[in-house]
Amino acid sequence: MCGICGFTGASDRSALERMTESLRHRGPDGSGFHVDASVSLGMRRLAIVDLETGGQPAYNEDRSICVVFNGEIYNHAELRRLLEARGHRFRSDHSDTEVLVHLYEEYGADYLHQLNGMFAIVLWDSGKRELHLARDRAGVKPLYLRQHAGRLWFASEPKGILAHPDVVKAPNFAALTHYFSLKNIPAPWSAFDGIEQLRAGERAVFREGELKRTRWWRISFAGTAPVEEAGAAAEIRRLLEDSVRLRMQCDVPFGAYLSGGLDSSSVVALMSRQSAAPIKTFSLTYERDYMLKDSDREYARRVSTQYGTEHREHVMTQRELVDGVESVLGSFDEPFSGVTSTYFLTRLISKHVKVALSGDGADELFASYLAHRMAARPAGQLPLAEGDELARRMRLYLMDDQEKESFFSEKMRALSGTVSTASLVSKLFDSADTADPLNRALFVDFESLLPDQVLAFVDRLSMARSVEVRTPFLDYRLMEFAASLPGSLKIKGARTKHILKEAVKDLLPEEIIDRPKEGFVLPINDWLLDELQPFVRECLSPRRLSVHGLLQPEAVRRTLDEHYGGARQNGGRIWNLAMFQVWWERHFA
Repeated sequence: MCGICGFTGASDRSALERMTESLRHRGPDGSGFHVDASVSLGMRRLAIVDLETGGQPAYNEDRSICVVFNGEIYNHAELRRLLEARGHRFRSDHSDTEVLVHLYEEYGADYLHQLNGMFAIVLWDSGKRELHLARDRAGVKPLYLRQHAGRLWFASEPKGILAHPDVVKAPNFAALTHYFSLKNIPAPWSAFDGIEQLRAGERAVFREGELKRTRWWRISFAGTAPVEEAGAAAEIRRLLEDSVRLRMQCDVPFGAYLSGGLDSSSVVALMSRQSAAPIKTFSLTYERDYMLKDSDREYARRVSTQYGTEHREHVMTQRELVDGVESVLGSFDEPFSGVTSTYFLTRLISKHVKVALSGDGADELFASYLAHRMAARPAGQLPLAEGDELARRMRLYLMDDQEKESFFSEKMRALSGTVSTASLVSKLFDSADTADPLNRALFVDFESLLPDQVLAFVDRLSMARSVEVRTPFLDYRLMEFAASLPGSLKIKGARTKHILKEAVKDLLPEEIIDRPKEGFVLPINDWLLDELQPFVRECLSPRRLSVHGLLQPEAVRRTLDEHYGGARQNGGRIWNLAMFQVWWERHFA
């Protein structure tokens, strides 16, 4: 795991070092550089595998191919044996990075299909004068690009590109409009003008000043073969067990997030069955229980006791959130109003392990959200062309286009132009390769919510603390099998994640198998009535809003009054607006 960056064109070692240093938090264990007349590559390393000889950049035998990458290749040992049998010679002991250059030599651009892992890869082929860039199937690892005047810049985070002296920071107003609906900036856009994201499952080739981008993998929900429930559950169990096994392989201490819910508890159970030593587990709760009859803490403790884990807890306070907002937004670069509590839990995790497994991805594969239940209802069975209506039923928007417009000033409307988030989401629905309404909804989540919010959140907040998070549910074999199953096996009656629950029902108590979805939920509506109230009122005051003049103060005031007057719970909108304000002041005030 690490942070990577670089650029094409005339070499500038000082600029490269500045870009690399901006990513130090992603890799505090060392740095590496490749500089020639055509390309400059840099990286910061978080040493996880092959601590002594696994540094980067990595080269092939004649040094004509060079690679830097962020992530982990879980099947690297198997691939190395295959490559050695075909005559490739390795310098490292067991580096997954070095496998990439030899795999590219063997398979060319199709080498990506051999990989089981999470990755953002940049590979320089000096013989062909081509720079190859790629992102993993699910989008666990990020990669940002800037193309201008026949040159290309890239980095794991926007700050890496912005650190180059030739890059001028400016907002992308059109992309920012999506933030107010989706709570994130969806790929391929970013919050900064001229900087884009590589999509999940996308690769690009830069040659002679031109960039060509293609999707090398995209999930398919078009499975039509008859499926027997018991057999499907057994296959899910087999694939998940093997995925956990692969993700436990590392040369440093590891542990797991444990919320007490089905997904993380299943991962911890399977880890414990494959480990002779107790698994280190970590949970988060709040100074007071909100919204829940039973505390997450109690469910997590039950799992910990059942499997004898070495368990630690972090109790989060409102004051901690207020004091940490700047640090959290500093981790993201872009405005982001998703759940931030994991940032504070990861601070605890970083004191004990460098790798943590999580349950992320299960919701988007097996259907857990309220939105999925709504999509599975007969009322959700809409024609493919009516994707926006299904999106409304699923409550995908924090604010729809019309509501959003009521917050924008004339200045914002003029700067952003005609941008429709509804059209964006509708096109995603329409591009799904299935008529099954639930699987269409899962496709949209997998293409947008998962990479742009869930995984972006996991990557930035964990790497801010130099912790690598591994996601067993996002093994490509498990993803492809789960996607092939009909929606009727994922939601059965009122039971969400039905087939996953059948696959792991012998591992956990019934009350955990069938407890409602919660996770690390931030009680934002309650906290905004308490210690967060002074923070958001000051943050969204007319004086502060005048810094940019993009939002209408009266619309913001009305939203606050509705919430604090008890007329409507506007916590999500208020936090969304406040995080935008803090982000803008951090970057452009």
